[in-house]
Amino acid sequence: MAKQSRLRKTLKIIGGVIVFFTLPTLLLFGFMYFKYNEDLPTGEQGIAADQLATKMLNALNEEAYLNTDYIEWTFKNRHQYKWYKSKNTCEVSWESFTVILDLENQQHSKVFVLEQEYNGIEKQDYIKKAEGYFNNDSFWLVAPYKVFDAGVERRLVKTEDHKKALLVTYTSGGSTPGDSYLWHLDQNDKPKSFQMWVEILPIEGLEATWENWTTTESGAQFPTFHKLLVLGIELDDVVGLAL
Repeated sequence: MAKQSRLRKTLKIIGGVIVFFTLPTLLLFGFMYFKYNEDLPTGEQGIAADQLATKMLNALNEEAYLNTDYIEWTFKNRHQYKWYKSKNTCEVSWESFTVILDLENQQHSKVFVLEQEYNGIEKQDYIKKAEGYFNNDSFWLVAPYKVFDAGVERRLVKTEDHKKALLVTYTSGGSTPGDSYLWHLDQNDKPKSFQMWVEILPIEGLEATWENWTTTESGAQFPTFHKLLVLGIELDDVVGLAL
């Protein structure tokens, strides 16, 4: 009987600890879900949507971006990038790892650990990780310039405050095809934020700002900060050089 009593007491304590840590989390998630979750809006494809997308690109000087051959930046002080656009390669570095990522043929990529080339059994894992980092981190830098990429659908959306917004859906490519983003533009048609309907987020329609834009030597414009709820996403040491 004493053993059973101790077992019941132990289980009760364990159950209390689980409730103590999970209940506030569940309550917070519930609050966030009902406050921020939104259904994916509907919009119209066609000329009007493409015209709004073109206005956004003109506001960002797309020509300067297209003529930018080398882009360098640091993402959240964790990942460093040196992207050679014409060569379709990017040097991705984190911790003690560097991957020379071939964006056209992954098999040609090279891996370095502590500056020594690595060809061990985990080589492909490191390449995959570098590719995932690049897909995510470069999107936070150059997403506006990708609205006319192959496999991208554009729709014109009228918001509740009667403004025009651009809904972009990626039907292919990247790490998570099917994701959608609703771009909100300022009075000069420059991106100021987007809302996200993406696979990795459980709450749909969360909004992230696009701000602190910098103009690089090539003339290309890039954001250096995003605010997502209480989180800040920083992009530092942004460099853009022309062909």
